[in-house]
Amino acid sequence: MRFTSRLPVPVPAADLFRWHARPGAFERLTPPWQPVRLRSHEGIRDGDRAVIRLGFDAVGLDWVAEHQGYDDACLDDAMAACRFEDVQVSGPFAAWHHTHAMRPTAGGAELVDSVEYELPLAPLSDWAAPRAEAELETLFGYRHRVTHEDLVRHAASELSPTTIAVTGASGLIGRQLVAFLQGGGHTVVRLVRRREDAVSRGPQDRAVYWNVDEGEVDLAALAEAAPRAVVHLAGEPITALDGTAAARRRIWESRTKGTQLLARALAALPTPPKVLVSASASGIYGDRGDETLTEESAPGEGFLAEVCRAWEGATAEAEAAGIRTIHARIGLVVTPAGGFLKPLLPVTKLGLGGWPGEGRAFWPWIALDDVVYALHHLIADERAEGPVNLSAPRPVRTREFVRMLAEVQNRPAGISVPPALVRRLGGEMARRVALKSVRMVPERLEALGFRFATPDLRTALCHQLGCLVTNTLPGTPAPAPTLAPA
Repeated sequence: MRFTSRLPVPVPAADLFRWHARPGAFERLTPPWQPVRLRSHEGIRDGDRAVIRLGFDAVGLDWVAEHQGYDDACLDDAMAACRFEDVQVSGPFAAWHHTHAMRPTAGGAELVDSVEYELPLAPLSDWAAPRAEAELETLFGYRHRVTHEDLVRHAASELSPTTIAVTGASGLIGRQLVAFLQGGGHTVVRLVRRREDAVSRGPQDRAVYWNVDEGEVDLAALAEAAPRAVVHLAGEPITALDGTAAARRRIWESRTKGTQLLARALAALPTPPKVLVSASASGIYGDRGDETLTEESAPGEGFLAEVCRAWEGATAEAEAAGIRTIHARIGLVVTPAGGFLKPLLPVTKLGLGGWPGEGRAFWPWIALDDVVYALHHLIADERAEGPVNLSAPRPVRTREFVRMLAEVQNRPAGISVPPALVRRLGGEMARRVALKSVRMVPERLEALGFRFATPDLRTALCHQLGCLVTNTLPGTPAPAPTLAPA
């Protein structure tokens, strides 16, 4: 069997090829709805191998692929094509041969993904061929949307390849941010908490030791790396809230102490970075009902609001050193890979989707890719400074969110869950987040000219859950997406 998918991109074939050859490409191309993890990746030259874990460590399968057919002619000749291939050595298919071809066109380049494959146990498995074809269409639709959008963002940015340090690089946002930055040719310096992890993985992937609990930063290594920008994402996850004083203390200290330690270290560098983007959260506004909240709105009340105020205040030493400092107030991140959406998915998949109370509270949602793109935009735009809301242009009420989540999974949702039951089942996290109303809007981000890749909820959910079967490219005029079961 053969599957082919084509993607026009407004960049030279050489840029398209380089993007695929860089270390972040696999992470960016892996659909978030699939339980897939890269165990090892040697590169894309002939003989290089990649080992991909399908499923989970205890129950799963390793897919081993070997690369061949490497041709980088387009790097030296703008009229030439580039290509590389990967062939299954062992894995879920009876056979798999994937050719990635990058061909120059009048408007840039065309990516042609061509896969020759055989299902296991053929001809007994022939009945599954239509399903396999649909799965490949969904997979490559996702991959091509990400490829196109990432390349367009990098091409449009005035940020030349530079060195960017990232804390929390292994977290939900951090992994995607690191991969995206590497795809644009940037060198990433990961700040890691164990000395044995402070080992460079390649020219674009370096590591520096720091330890918040011990108040330590390897200043010599950080100075040698000389980052021109820093993105601070590290901190105890809010999901760790369990109602105990110990959990509240961990969350408070991981954000305030960690940020203060980093700000002090950056200020002490011989050549401080030009910009620090430090994460904050929509929780700074508290529970505000139907009030529209911009960056000019006053902070609210409650534990999370107090944490966020102290968190943002902890960057003072970096600001005093003249480092342009941005507080990225990140909303509820939409991705099946983690965060607030993960526990909602299995419930709605069972047709038991429900909203808390009357469903009138606002959730300040934002798609994971748009968080990554916004952080990149804030690094590059020298006008960006101070608090910036990172949320979709139109926050939605909880009733609308849950209904849309169920709809894109072809499931019903018509249940109002009493707040008392939400608190009982969801615990501290539900009380402090799910039951709160934050009608936050990205006024400053839009004023800076940022373009959302998935500004509406339906498209964002479909992109993240694999139900957008039309190969619609973000930011381009297109008919409304059609839906299929996730």
